Amino acid sequence: MRIVIAGAGEVGSHLAKLLSREEQDIVLIDRDVSKLAPLDANYNLMTKVGAPTSFSDLKDAGVASCDLFIAVTPFENTNLISCEIAKKLGARKTVARIDNYEFLGGDSREFFASHGVDHMIYPEMLAAQEICTALRRPWVRHWFELHHGELIVVGVKLRDNASLIGRRLRDITYGQHNYHVSAIRRRHETIIPRGDDEILEDDILYFTTTREYIDEIRSICGKKDYRIRKVMIMGGSRIAVRLAHMASDDYDLTIIDDNMDVCRRLPEKCSGCNVHIIHGDARNNDVLAEENIESMDAFVALTDFSETNILACLTAKEFHVNKTIAEVENIQFIAEAEVLNIGTVINKKLLASSKIFQLLLDVDESSSKFMALADAEVAELEVRPDSKITRAPVMDLKLTRDMTLAGLIRDGKGMLIDGRTRIQAGDHVVVFCLAGSLHRVEKLFL
Repeated sequence: MRIVIAGAGEVGSHLAKLLSREEQDIVLIDRDVSKLAPLDANYNLMTKVGAPTSFSDLKDAGVASCDLFIAVTPFENTNLISCEIAKKLGARKTVARIDNYEFLGGDSREFFASHGVDHMIYPEMLAAQEICTALRRPWVRHWFELHHGELIVVGVKLRDNASLIGRRLRDITYGQHNYHVSAIRRRHETIIPRGDDEILEDDILYFTTTREYIDEIRSICGKKDYRIRKVMIMGGSRIAVRLAHMASDDYDLTIIDDNMDVCRRLPEKCSGCNVHIIHGDARNNDVLAEENIESMDAFVALTDFSETNILACLTAKEFHVNKTIAEVENIQFIAEAEVLNIGTVINKKLLASSKIFQLLLDVDESSSKFMALADAEVAELEVRPDSKITRAPVMDLKLTRDMTLAGLIRDGKGMLIDGRTRIQAGDHVVVFCLAGSLHRVEKLFL
């Protein structure tokens, strides 16, 4: 597949790196040669210095024959215009990163679609949705539903009270088919586990299961469920505004920001929301104590600085706040943040990448799902007739160690996969794989 990406900023560069590992034909275009040079030297992709809104530059980048054009510059208008141009030149499908929530409305979507913008991605809204999920299920690190909850992927961090610690995978899965341990996140790496892998304290385990066994997973992980009511948000960012609109009916929200101008504008941006706005520096323990942080059930750090958000969540833990959530935009900090026990980590680049990867999966977009972790991927793939994966039971497929088949949807019903399972045409299969191996997995489904 030929993919042209306009914008070599954080999102564009991250996408280019991910897609180049998947053996896609990638062209990355940007005005700034200094952003392109490191990528050109170290990754399997082509770069071009040029303007995303230049007809000649887009033609030179091969937009006329591309399957997907992705515009992720920092400027919304540039992204929308470049998609319109790319579509006119012959791009099969276009995606624009936007900053205006109103553009996602029905009438706006139709307008932009008529002008060549097929899909729009608002990373801040994706982040707010992820935070809402974390607040509804505070005992998990990740919660990922497929086919309206027929299959669920749950990421849980294990403490010393978990009954699974010190046991080998084969010992806890023998004779039971209630869940599938699909991946283990251990400090700086993700492991696709096998039967002889031992589970350790502070591992993050990714379970694939069905809804009726969620309580069992919570029990064996030593977790307790609790309800969140009061939430303090550090930083009046666009994510905070979207979160206020999504969650103010369900939670008592307090937004604290040290910029008075931001605080003055927040009431208008959060019009109709039940939210308290405080001017203050949440990095100051005295300010936090004055605003009754000890009475909060959750603390969400959404400043522009990953380090500040991580430290703020550690401070909130010292005040005995049960659930903390941090926006960590530096991907290299994610593993450290998980080790430091700051709770749920939100990263807009990974969320945007998940959404765009979903567009690449050759299935009905309304049912397909994709989740990008720091160094692994979870995809739902539809099985085609006579594909390689249908030719033998799973135990005889000789899958490589960097992938595992976790579960499937058959006739609308979720079920787990074991060695005796035989995949059938029409199944939707949930696959865990290490970063860079999705293209090999997809070949099994052809």
